Amino acid sequence: MSLVELQNMTVSHGAVAVLRDVNFAIERGEIVTIVGPNGSGKSTFLRAVIGALVPSRGQVSRAQGLRIGYVPQKLSIDPTLPMTVRRFLDLPRRVSAEDAEVALRQAGATGLARQQMSALSGGQFQRVLLARALLSDPDLLILDEATQGLDQPGSAAFYRLIEDLRQRLGCAVLMVSHELHVVMAASDRVICLNGHVCCEGAPEQVAQADEYRALFGTGTGGALALYRHEHDHNHDACDHDHDHLHAKPAALKEPAE
Repeated sequence: MSLVELQNMTVSHGAVAVLRDVNFAIERGEIVTIVGPNGSGKSTFLRAVIGALVPSRGQVSRAQGLRIGYVPQKLSIDPTLPMTVRRFLDLPRRVSAEDAEVALRQAGATGLARQQMSALSGGQFQRVLLARALLSDPDLLILDEATQGLDQPGSAAFYRLIEDLRQRLGCAVLMVSHELHVVMAASDRVICLNGHVCCEGAPEQVAQADEYRALFGTGTGGALALYRHEHDHNHDACDHDHDHLHAKPAALKEPAE
């Protein structure tokens, strides 16, 4: 059974359908990236997967006992509040020193336990949030714009860490991001969302899909910056079949909306 499966799911806010007839499933060990313009329903999609909202129509199924780790887009902490990283990891429930140490090591944040949260750099802060998500030993790790505010090298390093975690822990990863220039670094499958699933498939296939180009433009030929990796899944994208591309990362920016 899939970890999470959405079947013909529609989510409405009042009379407005934010998502329509969405079908989606994610398997253990798979990395899936969601892309789409502002207002495309990405946050609503995540809330439905997590179970924070009930769809207007359709069905959401989750594997029994599914454990989800969540890394938010941002988290505001009062800079005047004295709180160490170690204390932060004890919220909302206390964890052992050993578990905290393991989570920090897995997230690439070793040595930060005694640091004040307010003193962390952007990259360190995101790795601490990741460590907190890993404390639940998740079957599914969800990242909502988790690298917002990081520069391109920092974002690329964070995504390489996520791929490493997938390999070592065997969890599935569901990512949402606007960072088209680095977000494909470790993705097996990409879903292009704009109120519905426009197209999906391997990153290089989605990059060539007419639906993707219509949303993000063709100034770069519709190409995404792709990284070579060893987890090559053969998915179709909008019935397009293209040769795999292995371009080096480029400093692409999402076109203005």
